[in-house]
Amino acid sequence: MTSLSSSLPSLLEGTDILAPTHDPAECEPTQSEIQQILLDRLARTRAELKKRDIVAAVLFDPTHVRYATGARNMQVYSARNPARYAFVPAEGPVVMFEFSGCSHLTEGLPGIDETRPATAISYYFCEDNLQQTTQAWADEIDELVRQCGGQKGDKVAIESATSHAAFALVERGWQICDAQVPLERARAIKVPNEIKMVRSSLRAVENGVRKLEAAIRPGATENEVWSQLHQHIIATDADYVETRLMNSGPRTNPWFQECSNRAMQAGELVALDTDVVGRYGYYADFSRTFLCGNGKATSTQRELYRMAFDQVRRNMALIAPGMSFKEYAEKAWQIPQPYKARRYFALAHGVGMTGEYPYIVHREDIDDKGYDGIMQPGMTLCVESYIGHEDGGEGVKLEEQLYIRDDGQVELLSDYHLDARLLAE
Repeated sequence: MTSLSSSLPSLLEGTDILAPTHDPAECEPTQSEIQQILLDRLARTRAELKKRDIVAAVLFDPTHVRYATGARNMQVYSARNPARYAFVPAEGPVVMFEFSGCSHLTEGLPGIDETRPATAISYYFCEDNLQQTTQAWADEIDELVRQCGGQKGDKVAIESATSHAAFALVERGWQICDAQVPLERARAIKVPNEIKMVRSSLRAVENGVRKLEAAIRPGATENEVWSQLHQHIIATDADYVETRLMNSGPRTNPWFQECSNRAMQAGELVALDTDVVGRYGYYADFSRTFLCGNGKATSTQRELYRMAFDQVRRNMALIAPGMSFKEYAEKAWQIPQPYKARRYFALAHGVGMTGEYPYIVHREDIDDKGYDGIMQPGMTLCVESYIGHEDGGEGVKLEEQLYIRDDGQVELLSDYHLDARLLAE
């Protein structure tokens, strides 16, 4: 007798997409590979700076600091406090300005030539001395840019700093531009073996979601269940969960309702988006919708789930090197009219250390909110679906993470089962 699970449709059925791998050699980089990945990421950063005639970048975003230098320290704290930063020139020594007392954290990182104590340029640290402190900060950066061959009028890229810091560099004769542009482009194409870090992060988070799914039961609160994922990812050396996207029952529609103390009820849908900055700092980003309790799904729940499944499978199959973003939007699965108003904002988006370039929006939105571009080998992309009726009721969230390999083949990276009761005919 055929089991229910073996008779269910597969996301890979009818596609040329490669199945996810669990081979340890492909899911965990060696120490020598890690060192080379760090150097290769720095090289990609420098290459993107050179393409834009940028003499140097001052990186404050902790994700970009880690990408370019490998330095990891207080990632969430650093995202809102300009208290550590990296000086990355197109040519010349890389200087990591680390938080006070933390210089030892950069030991052994091959791309960092020097570590100095950071000058914290925020009112929080400086109070009325902020202007004086910012001037001292700018003097130090000015000297480094000149040492790397910079001349007045050259472009210096900066991000996530204070406006006073940017103005101070302009006063010293530098042309300021946004460092996010070259960093996004660098991160979009994965360097050799970087994908092993991505797979490692995904395998760990998938195990965390298994613990979360096992905790779903009538009477359990959303927060209680959501905490299972947090506990597991910290135990497996992840950084943090970037959002709080897990909800149940009527809170599944519309999407983007954050986790709460609401108690789940039997027969309700429970939807989540992982959004985990996981092992090695890499994003594990997939979505699932489950059925709470031991009962059967309703016909409405199965219909919603099947639409989300069809959307993801169709749009996964379109991922290919050379595919333009606009062509992808035109060929994408068409959302039925009653569900369009609450569609997810993106059809697909890049993913690496966090969500990244590109963002590919729906055909209805691409002229107003979108942009064109080309899918390339080395990109990792998430394919999104959210199906919720404009009149309310429950909603279904599904998402898969994929990789366009250098040989042009597409590999499914995420590997978490679908809910058999919701996918059954």
